[in-house]
Amino acid sequence: MTDDANTQAQPMAGAQNNTPTQHVAVQKVYVKDVSFETPNTPSIFLNPPQVAPSVNFQMSTSHSYLQADLHEVVLKATVTVTMGEKTAFLVEVQQAGLFSIQGFKEEQIPYLISSYCPNILFPFVRETVSDTVVRGGFPQLLLDPINFDAVFTQQMQRAQQQAAAQAASATA
Repeated sequence: MTDDANTQAQPMAGAQNNTPTQHVAVQKVYVKDVSFETPNTPSIFLNPPQVAPSVNFQMSTSHSYLQADLHEVVLKATVTVTMGEKTAFLVEVQQAGLFSIQGFKEEQIPYLISSYCPNILFPFVRETVSDTVVRGGFPQLLLDPINFDAVFTQQMQRAQQQAAAQAASATA
């Protein structure tokens, strides 16, 4: 397999009319920030509450245009695990990637930034969260997969509904 084959984007939902001149290349993947807190140690290990852990998971993305066709996409995950009223741990990870995006129409870029690139970054987030939690003395935590295509579609529908509501209120 050649290097060109490795960097070519596969046909994607949301990206129409793919031609050989369209491609997304991952330039770099890196951890931008990691935070791990265990506010109730060592007592949580010595006298663990007799309740099942509760996991609160939040995810967001951000994007920066850097220069000609180069974009930074950051996938931020925050996981808080509580046992009863005690916080067992809180882990925050900002996994980033530099992506060269070329040959796509302007209206296709939001899909790539909000769905395609996060799909590439998410396995790295899962690994960082799991490794950090284990190093903190807790059992491995595996995050469930996320359908970023569905999330993107929901965000677009919400934006269209808000625009329609604002247009309706402006004409009323």
